[in-house]
Amino acid sequence: MMFRKITLAIAVAAIAVPMAAATAPAAELTIPSLAYRTGPYAPNGIPFANGYADYWNLLNERDGGIEGSKIKVVECETAYNTKQGVECYENTKGEGAGALVYQPLSTGITYQLIPKASSDQIPVFSMGYGRTSAANGKVFDWIFNFPATYWDGATTIVQYIAEQEGGMDKLKGKKLALVYHNSAYGKEPIRTLEVMAEKFGYNLLLLPVDHPGQEQKATWLQVRKERPDWVMMWGWGVMNQVAVKEAASIRYPMDRFIGIWWSGSENDVLPAGDAANGYLSAAVHAPGADFGVHKDIMKFLYDKDKGAGERDRVGEVLYNRGLVAAMWTSEAIRTAMKIHGTNEPTAAQVRDGFENLKVDEARLAELGLKGFTYGIEISCENHSGPGKAAIQQWDAKAKQWRIISKYYDRLPEITGPLIEEDSAAYAKENNITPRSCN
Repeated sequence: MMFRKITLAIAVAAIAVPMAAATAPAAELTIPSLAYRTGPYAPNGIPFANGYADYWNLLNERDGGIEGSKIKVVECETAYNTKQGVECYENTKGEGAGALVYQPLSTGITYQLIPKASSDQIPVFSMGYGRTSAANGKVFDWIFNFPATYWDGATTIVQYIAEQEGGMDKLKGKKLALVYHNSAYGKEPIRTLEVMAEKFGYNLLLLPVDHPGQEQKATWLQVRKERPDWVMMWGWGVMNQVAVKEAASIRYPMDRFIGIWWSGSENDVLPAGDAANGYLSAAVHAPGADFGVHKDIMKFLYDKDKGAGERDRVGEVLYNRGLVAAMWTSEAIRTAMKIHGTNEPTAAQVRDGFENLKVDEARLAELGLKGFTYGIEISCENHSGPGKAAIQQWDAKAKQWRIISKYYDRLPEITGPLIEEDSAAYAKENNITPRSCN
């Protein structure tokens, strides 16, 4: 196992909000980063890890940390391997004063960490991935998956398709295919898509792709044979770029090919060149580096040779994904500090910060993220947030993604019963008594 520690140096600054612990010595906040800079998924893991590291480093360099407490990021290499990811968790949870929160960046690792982290009382923030029913905070006390779940993403994609077809009633008789990574991650949306197929009358074709996803000839020959009206994709890493190339090779129209938000990065489309033009994916935040926070990252980090990655890759989709993951996490830590009147929160107190997290449009503007994403509010009962997603489209000529739709609301009549059913089954299997959130 490759194990790296990155300690982000800071200058101590005055605490922005007065609190009882203001005169205490500066604390150190330990944030493990379960990264994968090696292995078949490294091209996607690297930009996320860089965005994640850069935001924490920005807080240190610009603000002196969070409320005067410096941040120590401990990076551990998982290679997107579940066993290795669990080893990283075990090796880092006792680092320093104790790990405050985990971002596994893998649905497989997240599934394994749910019981472990819950027993250890350390929050897990599986942002937009992991076990969807963890949205139910009554059962999953320590797991958070906002701003949207895979089931929300599935309803977004189907709503967009319906809009292009002329309405939800126009889905009847249509054929929708799902090309998916044959893993826990790729299988997450299947039940939701099946329920919507029953409700809206479309036919669902399921096409699994085995890890790591380089062999897809047979899959796309089946697409050519079946001629689905739309193709959806739950892919990751090399699988995505291979799928886009194969779709182009059979001349499948790119503007009818939609990936989930983990299938919509620059890495997924650039290898196909002009043939990828028009490809679509779901999105929970904007692409690009035209935001105040990016200007600060350039000023405080890259202009001083302190950036985690390459300057010209700041603002890529997965870089921004890592950045927003760190932003929401840091705001949960800040909230925990305010609730408990300390600049040395425990992991349990950080959980309280997540359950009382509110990052509205005004706060996004203060953070240099106006228009970057939407406001969120988390509660004891709701760990998945608003569940909104938009659709973005790739412009091959400009070599950039553009948001082309509104942010769609989830379909609670679809996702709600499924979450209740799955979380209840998990509670029964694990002898969990759901807590009251009154």
